[in-house]
Amino acid sequence: MGASGVFKVSEYDGGRLAALLPWPARDTNKYTRGKLTLVAGSALYSGAASLAALAAQRMGAGYVEVACAPESVSAVRASRPSLVVRSWDTWEGFGEIAPREGRPCACVVGPGFDASGAVEADLVLRALMQVEAPVLVDGGALSILATDAGLAAAHERAQRALPLVVTPHGGEAARLARAVQVDQALEPAALACELARAWRCVVALKGPDTFVSDGAQVVAVRQGTPALAKAGTGDVLAGMVGALLAQGLRAVDACVLGVTLHAEAGRAAAAELTDICVTPEDVIEAIPQAVRGVG
Repeated sequence: MGASGVFKVSEYDGGRLAALLPWPARDTNKYTRGKLTLVAGSALYSGAASLAALAAQRMGAGYVEVACAPESVSAVRASRPSLVVRSWDTWEGFGEIAPREGRPCACVVGPGFDASGAVEADLVLRALMQVEAPVLVDGGALSILATDAGLAAAHERAQRALPLVVTPHGGEAARLARAVQVDQALEPAALACELARAWRCVVALKGPDTFVSDGAQVVAVRQGTPALAKAGTGDVLAGMVGALLAQGLRAVDACVLGVTLHAEAGRAAAAELTDICVTPEDVIEAIPQAVRGVG
């Protein structure tokens, strides 16, 4: 039982993880493989959008588009020619992010956000209210979510049965907890569960051990490595989980598989480069090795 005595902490075994891998069918195309829209990359942090987008491509999304600050467009576009990149100042696409038969999709909002920016705050609330597909909130967007307006929008999504995923580290989880009067001192598994219940979403609480919860169950991923303790690896994880959501995985499954593959990619990179030398870019390059290991 968990420390609170009201839930059991489980883990996915190798067979279950392997069964979740979104291997493409022979007759698939870029749209049936899933479209991921990333709203990310303020003027100061264009790299976060690039890292998330490149990780999403590696994780199998068939079509990855990025809406970023106008100052970031050139840098993100230059990071890989296959990305579709637009300025969020002129982009009005939230209402178009809706699954169609055979065309799954998802949205990630927040990597590289300025948490104090008015434009960013508007983007987060619009994503929550307008996107009909799964939405993952990460990075600076979590501070925007942890407000009265953010809480109201999250609960409205829940009433409409629209999936919401949040991927906080410890400090971000504390802000989310304060916003809903959850005890920040709970041990991580219990905190993930209580946050999921209060926010009515799926929580992936990141740490050396990561805990994923929808409020009814808690799943532990214990493959974490200190090689991942660098700025930018969270953006990589957001892109990976977002890509799995865009390919139609359920929110808990997408989080558990994404976190596991992220950890295994970090371990694979460290085996070659050492824990000291791994960068987020190395983790992206090691995703195929992690997939082979799970598959």
